Amino acid sequence: MSQDIFGQSQQARRTAVLNHVALFVQDLAKSTAFYRDVIGLDTMPEPFKDGQHTWFKTGDHSQLHLIQGADTPAIHPKNHHTCFSVPSMEVFVAMLINLGIVYENAAGQKNTIHRRPDGVQQIWLRDPDGYWIEINDDKY
Repeated sequence: MSQDIFGQSQQARRTAVLNHVALFVQDLAKSTAFYRDVIGLDTMPEPFKDGQHTWFKTGDHSQLHLIQGADTPAIHPKNHHTCFSVPSMEVFVAMLINLGIVYENAAGQKNTIHRRPDGVQQIWLRDPDGYWIEINDDKY
């Protein structure tokens, strides 16, 4: 039986899984409302209870953590993004239009949906701190 660099057998080795992504935000209340009301995430208890954190459940054992304290929004490239899948791109886009939130395709064309070669539809939008978010209708 072969061993890895830590001396563990390959059978005993555990695959890493994503636990959470943390975003440093200016206005916790505004960002919390965005991720809750626009993206549709459910908040969950967070251990700090200091008014500086909001945690959202994003999967069976994965989370998004918002942390209050950023001085100014930073400029983020689109390739540095977080992606969420939705059951219906049409319903999600209609909600964005109703809220006056601009979205774009991969090339940056406003209010346009991109379709990947495998048929998955994608859009990109920014959160209140300028972080890019991809929304797609990939089946989960």
